[in-house]
Amino acid sequence: MSVHLADVPLWAAILAAAFLVLGAGLTLLGTVGLVRLPTFYQRIHAPTLGTSWGAGGMVMASMIIFTAASGRLVLHEILIGIFVTVTTPVTLMMLGRSALYRDRSEKNPDVPLSVKSDETNDDPAQGAS
Repeated sequence: MSVHLADVPLWAAILAAAFLVLGAGLTLLGTVGLVRLPTFYQRIHAPTLGTSWGAGGMVMASMIIFTAASGRLVLHEILIGIFVTVTTPVTLMMLGRSALYRDRSEKNPDVPLSVKSDETNDDPAQGAS
């Protein structure tokens, strides 16, 4: 079965175009954040917005266009959205932890020390239980 984009109704084309522009705008925003933010730890947050939400907008546009053009519900693009949404934060965490480990081993003064557990909490305001 072949899908012709000329068969897409105007309402679906406008809705898909809006989602496509929204997704592309969010991806652009993530790219600008990647370029403009000063430190690595700040830079790794901006592209996740563009990747997750930007890809979500583009996936929605694709679902709308192909559902309207083929006359049946097309949902397999959701798998792409799920994959991107799951893998992006995992990649962010791996990059952040490896950079933090590297900076701590090099004794970089701009990186916070490791967090201590609550067992060593000596704050008298907490009170004894």
